[in-house]
Amino acid sequence: MEAMVQQQNYDVVAITETSHNWNTALDGYKLFRKDRKGRRGGGVALYIKKVFDTVSIETNEDEVECLLVRIKGKANKAGILLGVYYHPPIQEEEVDNLFYKQLENASGLPALVLVGDFNLPDICWELNTAEKTQSRKFLECMENNFLSQLVGEPTRGRTMLDLLFANRDGLVGMDHDLKELGF
Repeated sequence: MEAMVQQQNYDVVAITETSHNWNTALDGYKLFRKDRKGRRGGGVALYIKKVFDTVSIETNEDEVECLLVRIKGKANKAGILLGVYYHPPIQEEEVDNLFYKQLENASGLPALVLVGDFNLPDICWELNTAEKTQSRKFLECMENNFLSQLVGEPTRGRTMLDLLFANRDGLVGMDHDLKELGF
């Protein structure tokens, strides 16, 4: 992984399903992580280049496997909020609601990017519809927070489980980096 990250010169790398004993330093990157509490598996991490001024956003919801980090903008720029989220295949509605509340609180920034393993295979992203109530609530939350899903092809088998959301055009792409966005 380190060789690929260094070769591609990514500004940010997001990881889901980390383990408690996982700890890989990447030269030139600051590591943020949130381990799953009380169970095996799960957990999330973000690597962000050290050149960026970053602040981890603390939350009190240990059940929610979501990590939020703000990259401060230069001068009068507002900055960008980056999030990585792991939604296990089976999750209680109460935990989903805690995540939705976190996202609602975070979505006030003009620049928000959320990536992760969402494990909601019944969602049809072309039509923005879902069979299950849990998935429909998820779609409603994304819409209420003005987040657009940017992954255009299946990520596992024939489904899109690994997703990327942004609340503004131009935040994510292979043809630019954060410096071009004013960071």
